[in-house]
Amino acid sequence: MQPSPTNHYATLGLHRRCTLEQIRAAYRILAKQHHPDLNPGSPAAVLRTQEINAAYEVLGDADRRADHDRELDAQAPAGRASTRGSKVERNIAQEVLLRLEEFLRGITLEVQVNDPGNPSGPETYPLVIPPETAPGTRFRVPRAAPFEGGCVIVKTCVRPDFRFKVRGSDLRCDLKIKPERAAQGGTEMVRGLSGALLRVEIPRGIKSGTCVSLPGEGLPKPRGGRGDLLVRVTYRPPVRITRVSGR
Repeated sequence: MQPSPTNHYATLGLHRRCTLEQIRAAYRILAKQHHPDLNPGSPAAVLRTQEINAAYEVLGDADRRADHDRELDAQAPAGRASTRGSKVERNIAQEVLLRLEEFLRGITLEVQVNDPGNPSGPETYPLVIPPETAPGTRFRVPRAAPFEGGCVIVKTCVRPDFRFKVRGSDLRCDLKIKPERAAQGGTEMVRGLSGALLRVEIPRGIKSGTCVSLPGEGLPKPRGGRGDLLVRVTYRPPVRITRVSGR
């Protein structure tokens, strides 16, 4: 009987449906974590680095990855029985706080699981948050052996921000203007989520506390597009107090 092929996906802590970007991210994280220079005198770190390099050489090449998939498929009936069990017990739910701009541009995170039931020690997995991700999006990070079939369910949440208040996919900020601008109307500028300056048209005679909407300048929506940036215009009306003569 031929030995089962090494599962290079499990070596990198990835699912077979992972993208090339996720493969590269996993390799960078694990290669840095287990590099012999950071683990001097550790034969295990040398062996782990060799395994990580071998996995990346195969999965990073489209043709070699396809051959590897066929090898795994050939062993599927034997391997499937060992992964049966309660997936609920293997799943872990966790929230992660992201800065507002990270929902726009995306970010690569490192998910670490310190499970006492894993004889191999701590698990490390990459999590790629793609650009234009909506707050509240959940990502399933598959766990490697011996917890194959389970995953870490990561929910993206908004980290509190001093510049903007979040309402769903909409953002709100304050813009303080002079009473003269409120009376005459005109143009003011605010800095948007991406850092660019945005033009705010102030209507003549605007009331303090009125919101001016900038469409498409908010956070990503779950079904595509972006919410609005609501600019709350405030000012302090001038107050003059005079003495009434004779009283």
